[in-house]
Amino acid sequence: MLQSETERKLGNNVIIRQGKSVTESFASMIHGLRVDHLTDGVIQRSKRMILDSLGVGFLGTGTEVFHKVTQYSKIYSSNTSSTVWGRPDFRLPPTYAAFVNGVAVHSMDFDDTWHPATHPSGAVLPVLTALSEALPQTPKFSGLDLLLAFNVGIEVQGRLMHFSKEAKDIPKRFHPPSVVGTLGSAAAASKFLGLSLTKCREALAIAVSHAGAPMANAATQTKPLHIGNAAKHGMEATFLAMLGLQGNKRILDLESGFGAFYANYSPDDLPSPNSHIWLLDQQDVAFKSFPAHLATHWAADAAAAVRKHLVVSERAGLPTDHIERVVLRVPEVQYVNRPFPDSEHEARHSFQYVACAMLLDGSVTVPSFHSQQINRPQVRELLRKVELEHPPDNLPSFNSLYCEISITLKDGTTFTEHSDTFYGHWRKPLSQEDLQRKFRANASQILCRDTVESLVKVVENLENLEDCSTLTTLLKGPSVQEEASKLSHMFPSHHTTSPRHTSI
Repeated sequence: MLQSETERKLGNNVIIRQGKSVTESFASMIHGLRVDHLTDGVIQRSKRMILDSLGVGFLGTGTEVFHKVTQYSKIYSSNTSSTVWGRPDFRLPPTYAAFVNGVAVHSMDFDDTWHPATHPSGAVLPVLTALSEALPQTPKFSGLDLLLAFNVGIEVQGRLMHFSKEAKDIPKRFHPPSVVGTLGSAAAASKFLGLSLTKCREALAIAVSHAGAPMANAATQTKPLHIGNAAKHGMEATFLAMLGLQGNKRILDLESGFGAFYANYSPDDLPSPNSHIWLLDQQDVAFKSFPAHLATHWAADAAAAVRKHLVVSERAGLPTDHIERVVLRVPEVQYVNRPFPDSEHEARHSFQYVACAMLLDGSVTVPSFHSQQINRPQVRELLRKVELEHPPDNLPSFNSLYCEISITLKDGTTFTEHSDTFYGHWRKPLSQEDLQRKFRANASQILCRDTVESLVKVVENLENLEDCSTLTTLLKGPSVQEEASKLSHMFPSHHTTSPRHTSI
């Protein structure tokens, strides 16, 4: 915080600062950032996030939890409605379209992950697709409008997470997307709808009172609701702010405000929009190659490496009868320590299961979490041999954790492998080809091939899209859309965009 500011604590642990407030600086950032503040690096990275989120969202529409929340949401009706992704004949009021689409994105824990730990995209993208369709404006919402609002929503989440040392670790008390995601949703909606600086501030204040979900519901069907609720509640906060509802003007400054979520909350003013540096420019996000908690990806990577010492041929498979014990050296993350998972959601949050699935099959995929795979006798036999160790240097942070696996055979031979960065982590990002391959595999479960390819091209050229209805029409699926040759009409050659800063 600024050195010139004074602060004093009252009896209720509320910090009062003299001078510019942190909350005001956030509102100024949301209101003041413009298209020409976007850098090429931020645009490219955020388009990858958007494509990946759409793909896992489409895949998630086939899950049981998605079916349940759509059935629930049908009780709501409105003359204003938005598309439910992949459901051409099913529309909902925008808040509930954002809710069910957000649930779909996180329904299989397949969505992107950032550091400090959160899932940034699922709380923001469903809000913007719903608003662009439900609240048409003149001129139309453009692809650049969507990219700017999306990145504002991502930025707010990242800035808030950097105000706490606690946030740098894998969470223990509450699920971060339910907290920072709610404010990111409100920020994105506020920017997209052009709210005044004052109403941007009010939307943040209202959103704080909508935030929060305990970690106890991890590895259950309720966890995906954390993302859906963040999307819905942030949008509701924005609508209420538009109607004049007021909240605490210093909500982000106070230990009794947003600081209630963090024991060591230390907020700071943001720079002015003209000197703004995007967090996404400085650090990429992680994209998952299989649908499970990010920490399990280190376990899969290490297991794949040690498997090469044990499997002579794929036909022969893993010699489980010769294995005495399997030791996984991982950080102490209790909700990912599940020795014998009984459901797909528990298996997605199990170091033990993911390591065993990789050892047995040589890969971990979407079907790896089907009940018949989880309950295989070979899996249960191998799980009984797994032990966890927690080395003191293996910290529970997505930026520094590692997994070491040692397999000891009955003859005493031990093989050990180590993974400190898996493919898909921000230090080792997926190639564009592999990201698109993941999107195609996921989206093609719901959409026809032509629509899938059209979406790849639309997102790839999103900054040149003049009307977001082109995107939302494709999201309806599963009908065949225009041929790829007609896509040139979506991106007129005469269209120019505002100049952008170069990448940092």
